[in-house]
Amino acid sequence: MISVEEALDIVNKNAPRPRPSQEVISPALGGAVLAETILAPIDLPMFAQSSMDGYALCMHTKTHYRIVGEIQAGSNASYTLQAGEAVRIFTGAPVPSSADAVVIQEKVQHDGDTLTVASVIKPGQNIRTVGSQVPKGSVVLKQGTVLNAAALGLLQSLGLVQVQVYKKPRVAILVTGDELISIDEPLAQGKIYESNSLVLKTALHQMGITEITVLWAKDTQEDTERALAEGLKHDVLLISGGISVGDYDFVGSSLATLGVKTRFHKVRQKPGKPIFFGTKEDTHIFALPGNPASTLSCFYVYVLPILYTYLGKTPAHLPIRELPLNQAVENKFDRALFLKAQATDTTVSMIDEMNSATLISFAHANALVYIPETMQKAEKNTNVKTWILPEL
Repeated sequence: MISVEEALDIVNKNAPRPRPSQEVISPALGGAVLAETILAPIDLPMFAQSSMDGYALCMHTKTHYRIVGEIQAGSNASYTLQAGEAVRIFTGAPVPSSADAVVIQEKVQHDGDTLTVASVIKPGQNIRTVGSQVPKGSVVLKQGTVLNAAALGLLQSLGLVQVQVYKKPRVAILVTGDELISIDEPLAQGKIYESNSLVLKTALHQMGITEITVLWAKDTQEDTERALAEGLKHDVLLISGGISVGDYDFVGSSLATLGVKTRFHKVRQKPGKPIFFGTKEDTHIFALPGNPASTLSCFYVYVLPILYTYLGKTPAHLPIRELPLNQAVENKFDRALFLKAQATDTTVSMIDEMNSATLISFAHANALVYIPETMQKAEKNTNVKTWILPEL
């Protein structure tokens, strides 16, 4: 067995190179990371634009103006205003070049085509000038920016159709174990409903990874090899269970038969000691413990850095904070501990210290607390490394 630190170092050294890909701008790019810096191809706005509903004026020394027309948003109407003339104008509509300002409708009175302005007019007020939001040629979004709804809207408003992002990985999830059944099957004696694939798929979807294949293998050498061979066609293969040393655990021998290079197998930690990490050509393979909570802990600690690297995200790990414990924690196992916890801005508290199988406490956790194998007891108020879990 190796230490957590050694295992993380091996994962980092075998991380993939991000792969830039030209993609059509769409909601599917939400969460993707830009592989290029975007320069504005046009000014925003492209024309002088009214920021309010009101009246565009050609200023003079009097308070009365003659209304000579109307301009709606999207209109191509053209007016050359003389001093003392005005046009009715709406938010987003083009402001005539001969207009000096826009006065909001609440600040005026009008009688027929005569307009009376009751407030002081400042030249340029309520006019968005050309390029005032985004000048042509300026940096809009830098390489490495995570694309959210606003960023995608901005790119489309600039007239961009495609953008270069880091290609999301294709992931396979292999479920092993004859005791496992899908949710649509009747629950017979000795069987349990399989949930790890849903846990992993949900975690992947949170990261914007949606190209996911779920495979099943019976507890035989032949079927395990068949399913693994299919899974190895993906960028990342996540195996749920079957990596221990029981009579019906065929994953380890099947991986060796298929030419997978073992990077490490077993880490001095609780939960998740049996974890396996290997590679074959460009595929990264993780065999995760069968216990659901152990699976999720190992996913966040070891799998997520590989996925983040594919996605071009930096740093390639969960946010880590040093927070004081609000209770003492004992380590009786001579192994590193990853404990489900609730973190606030100022402290962190344990939810369930030792149960690796249950998802109940994990459902209420927003953090993992790391207790090194060399620390037998962490006293209250001791600062501990706290991994902040992703939020929905």
